[in-house]
Amino acid sequence: MPTSQLPAAAPQPARGRRQFLQAGPALAAALVTAAPAAHAAASLEGWCATWGTAPAGPPAAASTLGYANQTLRLIVHTSIGGSRVRVRFTNEMGSTPLRIGAAHIGVRGSGASLVAGSGRDLSFGGRRFATIPAGAPLLSDPVDLAVPALADLAISMYLPDSVQGTTVHDMAQQTGYVSAAGNYASAPALPAQGSISCWPFLAEVDVLPAAANARAIVALGDSITDGARSSGNANRRWPDWLARRLQQECAPGSSPVAVVNRGICGNCMLTDYANALIAGHDCLERFDRDVLSVAGAGWLFVLIGINDIVYSASNNTIPADDLAFGYQQLIARARLRGLRAIGATLMPFEGQAYYTPARETARQRINDWIRNGGAWDAVVDFDQALRDPGQPTRLNPAWDSGDHLHPNDAGYQAMAQAVPLALFTSPLSSTSRSPAV
Repeated sequence: MPTSQLPAAAPQPARGRRQFLQAGPALAAALVTAAPAAHAAASLEGWCATWGTAPAGPPAAASTLGYANQTLRLIVHTSIGGSRVRVRFTNEMGSTPLRIGAAHIGVRGSGASLVAGSGRDLSFGGRRFATIPAGAPLLSDPVDLAVPALADLAISMYLPDSVQGTTVHDMAQQTGYVSAAGNYASAPALPAQGSISCWPFLAEVDVLPAAANARAIVALGDSITDGARSSGNANRRWPDWLARRLQQECAPGSSPVAVVNRGICGNCMLTDYANALIAGHDCLERFDRDVLSVAGAGWLFVLIGINDIVYSASNNTIPADDLAFGYQQLIARARLRGLRAIGATLMPFEGQAYYTPARETARQRINDWIRNGGAWDAVVDFDQALRDPGQPTRLNPAWDSGDHLHPNDAGYQAMAQAVPLALFTSPLSSTSRSPAV
């Protein structure tokens, strides 16, 4: 299908009103308009998410974890620091109320232990306990805590009842801990009875940074954003590498830029699978919860669509104009809340089990629309950055995890290197922004 048959993009400003950034011959080019101005998503108090994950579920009954009179200690990795902190818990996929008997946060030392003196009890409306209704989130009261950038936090919750882990992010790539019977939420060293590799009942950590105008990049995607096949307990997903670059390469004193990972393994942009809810609701359905609710959200970064392609029938592959429609919806809804929308091209996957020439054609067609449709505020070309120069329908072998779809640690780092930091730091005039679709 020629590109001319795809849905028309929004009207664009004159070419001279854009800035073109080249990240190097092996990296991606990005088409840039303005960095976001102040917007409604940033609260008047200045809160900004430093970490987040996308809740999904419920899992299949056979794989649902249960907890009874136990304490969970979950480990998360910050992107920016702050002087105060609050936590968003979640029962959004649950069908019954969830009772939290106690909750606590501290800087993780090692394993399930805290840095001495860093622990803080969490409260909810002044109470040390709370019940989260089925289908709802729960935001803790803020507490004073010096939260470092690029550090591990330990979030503990005591679950006094017998509960099922129906709301969960399944692929944490991070070890969490489950205690022996009892309330050990405030214990400096948790008496762990077992470990888990998921994040149940947890969605976001917000901080109050010292610098004004902190904003968050919300990375919306599938298993590639979720970090599938990256090293566990090492924070080597591409959004983690990007967070490190922002800390290490941005000028001292510049406004903090956080990175919040809302990728879900198996996720699609347009389709839900009733027998695989652990892969999350489609992006159009989960957008308000996983993007617009993020504290301080300033940018939407979209890498989604490869599952829509590979799960469609090879003899009836999803049309590129269907995916283009989905992208346009994400862009429009982001701009309504003042977020800049950045699109990323889909990376090659020849050699992977689902690869067929028809699916490759679908990938090429939608990549052409992403690059040339003019709908995005910027485009990052992950396809160009990670493909094999000698066989561009395949990942570069140096960056292939071995399944020919997901990058390895070095590949995820290459993805982050392909993102021009000027997308988030250049103080360009807001008048050069594309009109909303």
